[in-house]
Amino acid sequence: MHETCSPDQPLRPECFASDCPSRDIIDQIADKWSMMILSVLSSGPTRFNEVKRRLEGISQKSLSQTLRKLERNGLVTREVLNTAPVAVQYSLSPLGRSLLPTFLAFYSWTKEHMHMVEAARAKFDARQR
Repeated sequence: MHETCSPDQPLRPECFASDCPSRDIIDQIADKWSMMILSVLSSGPTRFNEVKRRLEGISQKSLSQTLRKLERNGLVTREVLNTAPVAVQYSLSPLGRSLLPTFLAFYSWTKEHMHMVEAARAKFDARQR
């Protein structure tokens, strides 16, 4: 933990100092593809191609890079299956599962407030014209 951050006061501005490791972790797990991949994997082990099919619009390169990043951060595990042809399946690690309640709360907030965000965007865009 960074010397100026503490879990009991996570939103203090000094917690976002340039040398605070929390910045890197937030960057690594809070992007759209990471959150969508974690959502797909929340239902259980999933093969690479199935993850790709379920995430409309993701390129194979982006999926590979994001899965590698999630694995590096300990949120996802990768298993090579002894099949012909060889397949790879991904699962949430215990650490990844611990993130699900937070992610689901964020996703629920997004769905609940989507209309308000869209209205704010429309109002802003109208002022810009």
